Amino acid sequence: MSDLDAIAAELLATPPAAFTAARDARAKAEPDVALARGIAAIRRPTVAAWAVDALARERADEVAEMLELAASLRDAQDDLDGPGLRALSAQRRRLVARLAADAAALAEASDVRMSAAAREGVERTLTAAMLDADAGQAVASGRLVRALESVGLEGVDLDGALAGGAPQPRAPRASRDEVAERRARKAAERAARDAQHEATEAARALHRAEAAESLARERAEHLEARIVELQRDVARLGRELDAARADERTAADDRASAQRRVAETEGRAAEALGALD
Repeated sequence: MSDLDAIAAELLATPPAAFTAARDARAKAEPDVALARGIAAIRRPTVAAWAVDALARERADEVAEMLELAASLRDAQDDLDGPGLRALSAQRRRLVARLAADAAALAEASDVRMSAAAREGVERTLTAAMLDADAGQAVASGRLVRALESVGLEGVDLDGALAGGAPQPRAPRASRDEVAERRARKAAERAARDAQHEATEAARALHRAEAAESLARERAEHLEARIVELQRDVARLGRELDAARADERTAADDRASAQRRVAETEGRAAEALGALD
């Protein structure tokens, strides 16, 4: 970062209403003529740009998170990863909304009034930073003087958007061959994950089947043992039934004999009574 970049970042922390006086005083106090001219040329930031710069200063970790997500989103776009793209897009919208709310809170804490247009400018700038790597570096520099906007497939126009020098150029985009290789690698990784998932599910199904087989075998063995036991009981009860039937026949014979004796004795008793008469 050059001396002018550092001074610009320092001055842009001043609320917009007091910026011009602070800039002019700093330029006047600078002994280096060239640097003084550079300081004097720094434009007063719009409220939207000031709020985004405040985010870069006060919420640097969250801005870094946003830019990391932006890189992931661009990778997903290059790789045509549809589900990942949709998930990251939703995450991007949530993050932009949250950071825009943080910017509004920082503005309020500094007594900087943000209109609805300024809030929209913050959201457009953060969205542009998510979609374009150069815009993301511009936002992270904390030296914006105007809002950014991403229009169509063209890059974000950064002309006159920054105080001081331009940020470091972004790394070149991957070539078609690199994109194809990365896409093939991700497809292979997904296939490997899917195969591993299927193998895991198959192993779980095998375990469940083995457990069910073991339970069924135990049940069958128990029933077989019970059948043998019942068969022994049936054989024993059959023998007891045969004995009871034999006892029944013997008792019937005894009853018949007793009945004949009763009849005989009753006959003799009747005869004896008749003789008495």
